[in-house]
Amino acid sequence: QVQLVESGGGLVQPGGSLRLSCAASGVIFTLYDMGWYRQAPGNQRELVAGISRAGIRNYADSVKGRFTISRDIAKNTVDLQMNSLKPEDTAVYYCNANGRRPSSVYWGQGTQVYVSS
Repeated sequence: QVQLVESGGGLVQPGGSLRLSCAASGVIFTLYDMGWYRQAPGNQRELVAGISRAGIRNYADSVKGRFTISRDIAKNTVDLQMNSLKPEDTAVYYCNANGRRPSSVYWGQGTQVYVSS
């Protein structure tokens, strides 16, 4: 059974940093694409950063140069390092595992990130 548990959210001032972590159980990273999504109030959920099963990273234009996604295959974790945070980064951030089949897409419960002075 797949379980994704996010941690690391919180309140940070503009320009600050946060590191989100997703602990994944029941997922083999070489078989799943992993990603971080976010959803702000009134907005659709959007992809922030992804890392494919082959280890290829991709980022939304709005976070390029500020966010970094990484995975630790031994620990089965996927992290999102967020630097130079802006108020518009405020959202609930979700971890996603995608086995490239409709029946193998999983979500975590989300972690809230507030960027405000």
